Amino acid sequence: MTSRFIVCDGLRAARLWSRIGAGEDEILSWVPRPDESARSRPTGFAALPGGLCAEAIAKLGPKQDDEFAFVTEDQSFARAAVTVVAEAAPQSPVLVLSDSVDPASLPSHPCLRAAGLRTLIRDDVDDEFSLLSNLRRVVAMRSLLERRERVGILLQPDPDPDGIAGGYALRALLGRRAPTSPLISFGEVKRPENLAMVRAIGIEIRTVSTEQLAEFDAIALVDVQPTVFGESPPARVMSVDIVIDHHPERTGYDAVIRDIRPSYGATSTILTEYLRAANVELRPRLATALTYGIKSDTQLLGRETSTHDMAAFAFLHGLHSPALLRRIERPALPIDALQALGKALAKTVVSDGLHLLVLGRVREDVIPQVADMALQAEGAEWAIAAGIVGGDLVFSVRNVGYVRAAGEVVRAVVEGLGVGGGHRSMAKGIIPLKAFRETYGSTKHQQIQDVLHKAFVAAIKRESKPA
Repeated sequence: MTSRFIVCDGLRAARLWSRIGAGEDEILSWVPRPDESARSRPTGFAALPGGLCAEAIAKLGPKQDDEFAFVTEDQSFARAAVTVVAEAAPQSPVLVLSDSVDPASLPSHPCLRAAGLRTLIRDDVDDEFSLLSNLRRVVAMRSLLERRERVGILLQPDPDPDGIAGGYALRALLGRRAPTSPLISFGEVKRPENLAMVRAIGIEIRTVSTEQLAEFDAIALVDVQPTVFGESPPARVMSVDIVIDHHPERTGYDAVIRDIRPSYGATSTILTEYLRAANVELRPRLATALTYGIKSDTQLLGRETSTHDMAAFAFLHGLHSPALLRRIERPALPIDALQALGKALAKTVVSDGLHLLVLGRVREDVIPQVADMALQAEGAEWAIAAGIVGGDLVFSVRNVGYVRAAGEVVRAVVEGLGVGGGHRSMAKGIIPLKAFRETYGSTKHQQIQDVLHKAFVAAIKRESKPA
């Protein structure tokens, strides 16, 4: 068993460590400073016999796997500590805990680390204050909704994994069940991985009309904001009870409680912090949903990711079900979609940093999957996959993340023709075929290809009007 020898420089450092408390395998020593008496030692500490020297370290009887930590704010003490351990116990690693000592000034040692003790404590305290802030929001939401009989948790149309997981988590946070807090959307779930997610987790998302919102005593929006629902959103959506989202903040609506965090990579991260703060038990299904929500919206912590996302993902990792996650992540592509993709790839080129694939008439869920794949083309900074769905031209956009925001570009492309928006590195646009045809004369494959290419090049270059 490895022992830890903790050596404190002076009474002040020893008393601080005493308040922190000794670990089971820690042996506590202190070196009195000239103005301190050895009799004033804190409980559990023994004075290092002979002071800080190799002989005193050797008398502690360190074994090969034992470790040393020195707590000091004195540069000369820290340097001497590293030196004497190297002499008396050369196989032992050394940790210097100091908020004043410059690590670069310490003697060379093959197994040496330095950290600030008060800094470490401060970080833990700040984490607790962050949890407390999240708990305050939870308390406010519960208080607001506790007397409401039916709470509708509204997601975006064709909700993505982050929104689905966030809505599912909010319901758990409120201590409610599906009958009194259903997950609702103005559009059904279509993408294969999203369908796989709701089936595997066992989540029901009810498709509703704007008139049906009157059934609810309260409305909470998750991973979406009211102004996303078209140019004239329903009045019931423009004045809601709760909005929780990580997209850039929009104005023009009322919400009693609004928690918008654009610096976060996923709304699932916000909900995970809520659940942690409120000490809500995370069962495997909920933890898996949140894990996938973060993973999908940040492309496995590789895109627009904050330290909050990483911490939430690490917290969830030990609680989720790997088998359940695998079932969600491997959706099937239909054969006709693969055939459409093959035709598009046969003539594909990357021009002006754009990889544009026009698929023709396809199922809508295929389009974003193709966009994800298209970004892998050599030389592509932008990938656009477009297809005809019903009476609309629908396109998904991806970029490498360090260029102009995809959401801004898509809004410029669809201005005056349709709707669109999204994140920095992924976005979606919809243009009615009628509007496209009236503006550009035709909806033939080559015309769509030429118009979209020209429009995106112009928008990326910040030209005021595409086409």
